[in-house]
Amino acid sequence: MRTLIAEDDKLVGRALRDVLSANGHTVTLVDCGADVLLRHAEAQVILLDLGLPDMDGLEVLRKLRRVDDVVVIVLTARDDERSVVLALRLGADDYLTKPVRLAELLARIEASVRRSRRAELDDNGYESGGLRIDFGLRQVVVDGVVLHLTPLEFDLLAVLARRAGTAVSREVIQDEIWGDAFLTKSKALDVHLHQLRMKLGKPVITTIRGFGYRLAP
Repeated sequence: MRTLIAEDDKLVGRALRDVLSANGHTVTLVDCGADVLLRHAEAQVILLDLGLPDMDGLEVLRKLRRVDDVVVIVLTARDDERSVVLALRLGADDYLTKPVRLAELLARIEASVRRSRRAELDDNGYESGGLRIDFGLRQVVVDGVVLHLTPLEFDLLAVLARRAGTAVSREVIQDEIWGDAFLTKSKALDVHLHQLRMKLGKPVITTIRGFGYRLAP
């Protein structure tokens, strides 16, 4: 399991890294919120301290949940009810206070990952209104005709198809395709989306003004 630990106390961070590594985790250790936002895509689980030096951990969680549903377990010294409630409302999968019993931490991680896997959507493909997408073959067919999409155009369509029927923010799309939703981007997304719409020849992608896009269910 790939685990990202965000902890600014070096002794605590190293202790967590050593324990998790000894239990089969591949661990990356960072000490600031910016690194979480840049490297979250590498992880299956994030252990997030709230007292990070560059930004509050709750703000990191708020931004992260705009683009990723990775398992996040808050591990912090804050034990006040407000922090617990706010973290869970922002999308944390679990909340543990320090010092934590290591056996409990490992059990909580396993339980959170099991819940996440059960919630995953079918990832084999998408089909609606003459549009068929095979994610494994990376193939798109419209009314029986195979389309020739660029790799980036396919990735863009796949991001929307995996969330068909729901609005997908520009940040989510940029994060999944370019790996960073929080740095200023060019008009690349708009250009590729325009080309994709032209090739599809069907009005199946709706613009949600000021937010993002939606693929018809």
